[in-house]
This record gives sequence, structure tokens and C-alpha cells, in this order.
Amino acid sequence: MNVHQLNPRTPAETALIERAESIGLVADAKDSAIEALRRDGLPNRRVEAWHYTDLRLLMSRLEDKGTAADASGKGGTLLSPLLPNSHVVEIGAPDSGAAPAGVTVSEISESADWSRSPNHLDRPVDTIRLLNASFGAAAVAIEIAPNTEMTAPLELRSQAGDRSHGLARCTVGAAAKAVFVERIEGAASPTPSTGVSHLVIGEGADVLWIVDQAKDPSAAHFGQLNVELGADASFRMFVLNTGGALVRYEVHAETMGEGGDIKIRGVNLIENGQHIDVTTTLRHTAPHTTATETFRNVVTGGHGVFQGMIKVAKEAQKTDAKMACNTLLLSDDGDFSAKPELEIFADDVQCGHGATAGEINAEHLFYLMSRGIPEQPARALLVKAFVAEIVEELEHEAAEAALMQRIDTWLERSH
Repeated sequence: MNVHQLNPRTPAETALIERAESIGLVADAKDSAIEALRRDGLPNRRVEAWHYTDLRLLMSRLEDKGTAADASGKGGTLLSPLLPNSHVVEIGAPDSGAAPAGVTVSEISESADWSRSPNHLDRPVDTIRLLNASFGAAAVAIEIAPNTEMTAPLELRSQAGDRSHGLARCTVGAAAKAVFVERIEGAASPTPSTGVSHLVIGEGADVLWIVDQAKDPSAAHFGQLNVELGADASFRMFVLNTGGALVRYEVHAETMGEGGDIKIRGVNLIENGQHIDVTTTLRHTAPHTTATETFRNVVTGGHGVFQGMIKVAKEAQKTDAKMACNTLLLSDDGDFSAKPELEIFADDVQCGHGATAGEINAEHLFYLMSRGIPEQPARALLVKAFVAEIVEELEHEAAEAALMQRIDTWLERSH
């Protein structure tokens, strides 16, 4: 008789499970998620989707360093909104006031569905959703009525400390326009924060989704955004990573109707002691859809990861999709792993991908220095130009200003 032997859990995995058991409400969904976490543990580099982010090993290293509980008060409603006139939705906290016209915000009893993975390269279970459910994430539903043109951005936050786990289900009605800001900040905590969002964009609607991740240098965060686009819908996204010791953010988007358009831009600013991973999957399942995805990375230390997959179904003829990952390596202390992929079953498409990595152009640096600019300010100017190029593609003045302020602050600190 063969007896199935579970792989032994590491001390870090055991500590994670114990914290999950002690946090959040007791519920069947939470209990089953913890049981799956206890059975399967965290993924290691043998799991294809986590090959460059060995979560089992990295969480053990983070645990060995030790983290202090969040007693700073950073996070929550003490933060000023990233964009002016934003309506703040703090997931799991009491009602934050009347929502803008055409918007409904309500608490819901729901857990992330971790039993399937949006990326076929992950395990049968979805790791980030599993963690989110294990910690009993608070959940909120946001509905934007059809034809609503919002003048106030919606800023989504989770509570601070050990309860920094949120699930957001957002629905944008046909022909509506909306801006969402996903705010990810907070000091170190023994427990990593998690966030899972589901966004359904109706026919002809237009959505801008901004991710501002600036966790404490010793904190961890695992986030995921799942998007469904209707016919002629537009989804624009900007991801900015400037903090965190261990961060993984996933984007899984699918075009459900003809004419859907996806534009994803991102900047990862990575220093010593950081491991930042952005993983995306763009699925084209309807004909005549478009997508462009560009990430710019600046590495002065630590390790960065970009994994991007464009998947085109057989029926998705006339798809036009492009992906690019460009990295500036400013120190021998840092490195970056890029893995762009195409999986195409249609025969009438225009798809492409590319990745570059290198140092600052010596001729450009020499030109600035020959005009009297000292070396360090000249290098900072070139780095700023490298990332500002895609920030300007947002075509949203307030968002561009806020994000460039974040980038300027990082450049001042790092140069």
C-alpha cells in the first residue's frame, strides 16, 4: 500500500499558515484555502510561472530577516489620495462616505476563486488568489452605471497591518468612463499584503487603472488584476513599482468582443534588497482586437522579473498585439530576467515582442556633460527621460504629474 507523503513545509510556510489561521473571519472558504496552502505550500522555481520568483525560497529569506509589525500608521485614510478629488474606498473599513453619482459601493461576502489558474503555467491552484482567500480578505463590489462619465477617480486601498488583504469586484457599464487607482503602501508586517481585483468593462466603456506600489523596503505584497473587455471597450493601465522587498503583481486580461483595445505601461524602479516581479497574460478571444504593452525598468540593485504572454485564439483573426520590455542596468549589483512569449493559433494577425537590456548610452552622457552638466545629474536626466516617455502616453495630466513626482523622488534618493 502506497501512502502519499506531503512535502514538508518550511518554517516560513508554517509561520505563514499560522498567521492566516489567526487573521480574518472564520469561514468555510477561508478554511479550505488554508488547507490547500498547507497541502501544496508555496511554489518554487520548478513551477514554470514562478521560475524566476521562487516564492518558497524568497519567503524563507524574508522570514529570516525578520519584520516588525506595522505600528507606523502608514496606509489607510491617513494617506492623501494620489490624484486630486479622488473618492477613497478602503476595503474592509467602515463606509468612506457617499460615492460619486452613478457609482455604487457595497461590502460583499466573497472569496477569491483559487481553484483554477488564469495562467496555465501555474499550478492547478492560483497562488495569489489562494493566499488572498487564506487570509480572509475583505471584499467590496463597485458598480459604475452605464453612460456614467466619472469626474472623481476611485482610489482602492486595503487596511494597514495584518489585515491588508482585499478583494474588489468592479463592473463598469456600457459607454461609461472611469479612473481607478490601486494604492499599495504600508510599513513592514510579519504578514505579506495581498490584493485581488476583478474588472469587467462593458461595451464601449473606457477605463484607466493605475497601480501605485510603494511598500516599505522590507515588506511583501502579492497582487492580481483580472480584466474582461467587452466590444469596443478600452482598457488603459499603468503600473509603478518603487518599493517593497518582495513584490509580485499579475495582470490577466481578455478581450471578449470585437474592437477591444488594451494599453499597458509600467515602470519598475529596483534597488538593493528588492525582488520585483510583473507577470501578465493577454488573451485575445475575439477578432479585430488590439493590445500594446511596454515596461521600462531601472535597476540599481536587487532582481527584477517580467513575464509577458500574448495568447491569440483561433477565432481571433486580425489581432494586432505588441509587447516590449526595456531595462537600464545601472549597477553590477542588480539583474533583470525578461520572458516575453507569444502563443498564436490564428493565421491572420500582427503580433510581436522584444526585450532589451543595457547601460546608459555613453554618447548621450558625454553630450550632456560637455554642456556643463555634472555626471550624476546627467545620468539622472537620462534615466528620467527613459521612463518619462511612457508616462506621457497616459494622456491624463493629473496622473502623469503624480507618477512623475513619484519617479523624481526615487531618482533623488537613488542618485
